[in-house]
Amino acid sequence: QVQLIESGGGLVQAGESLILSCSASGRTFSTYAMGWFRQAPGNEREFVAAISARGGSTYYADSVKGRFTISRDNAKNTLYLQMKSLKPEDTAVYYCAASPHGWVLKPTDYDYWGQGTQVTVSS
Repeated sequence: QVQLIESGGGLVQAGESLILSCSASGRTFSTYAMGWFRQAPGNEREFVAAISARGGSTYYADSVKGRFTISRDNAKNTLYLQMKSLKPEDTAVYYCAASPHGWVLKPTDYDYWGQGTQVTVSS
């Protein structure tokens, strides 16, 4: 029903910045809370950040607070994740996800997921 496509990943050096985008299909994007998760090899998928449907509320994992900023442009059906001061520990596949009901802290809160985009931070 809802298709999500991440883009913007790549290889950067520690301390640099990167912006990820998530393009959503359909005209229901503005009714979904959205989130970013990441998964490194051998690890569970972990919460990174989330934003309410209208963008009025945001949530961040402690590990990224102060460095990452989540935002959305509902007119463009696009979700963003601005990542600053990147660390090697941020290396992972980043996924965007959509939550139709507004709960956003756990992977099971989301009904739709993108394919992921690789972010690699070298030291």
